[in-house]
Amino acid sequence: MHPPTYKAIIVEDDHDLLFMYKHRLKREGYEVETAVNGEEGLSKIKDFKPDIILLDLRMPVMDGAEMLARLRSHDWGSNARVVILTNISKDEAPASLRFLHVDRYVVKAHHTPSQVVSIVNEILGKPTK
Repeated sequence: MHPPTYKAIIVEDDHDLLFMYKHRLKREGYEVETAVNGEEGLSKIKDFKPDIILLDLRMPVMDGAEMLARLRSHDWGSNARVVILTNISKDEAPASLRFLHVDRYVVKAHHTPSQVVSIVNEILGKPTK
């Protein structure tokens, strides 16, 4: 019997980081979808139904805070697992984030991609490979 396949979506406008996190998660056995802004992310999340969302805050079209607020306003997104993955310190983050429940707030500059994958695994209770 195979372990379940976990699904993750990365919403990030930096293509190099997007590729790097996608590659790391795929190596860990995740099915991965990507989006380059909040609007695209919301659209993909509804159909993809990820187990976890890695969400940048500063993006064009729709930023991460607005995307998260919209996600939380839908039944299908109200309990989604979300990791904020940004280079904005918690002190500089939009105040509205405090009310939108996130599982973890991760500053990219302070975590390696491997550490980010470990955090995702921990949140989902997924054993590491």
